[in-house]
Amino acid sequence: MKKNATVRNYFVLPCCLLLLNLCVGLVGYKAKMIEDPLLQTAAVIAMVLFGSSLVGFVLAPAIEVLVGTLRRGSRSMGQLGEVIFILALGIGVFWLYYRMYIMGPEYLVPAAWRNSRHF
Repeated sequence: MKKNATVRNYFVLPCCLLLLNLCVGLVGYKAKMIEDPLLQTAAVIAMVLFGSSLVGFVLAPAIEVLVGTLRRGSRSMGQLGEVIFILALGIGVFWLYYRMYIMGPEYLVPAAWRNSRHF
């Protein structure tokens, strides 16, 4: 049980918080389409509340279940499956951050969802 808590506290939870931060960045990007400052602020708050709920109640438990499943399945391989998953999750989060902060948030959303260039 202690090993499960260690993986959760030191890897899964920080990855989920990083993913939540990416959601906040995307929310800020999409909120620029709203011209009224009060409405823009209300939209950001609503979208961040929804995003944090999604990460907290869906994404974090799903990643924990996946890590637990890989841990049980990888015992015959000497924890190799779990290590590969954790490395893949870390690389995936790094790749998303690279696209967000180096290339721009428009590279994380489908072309149809991108903001128009009028502002």
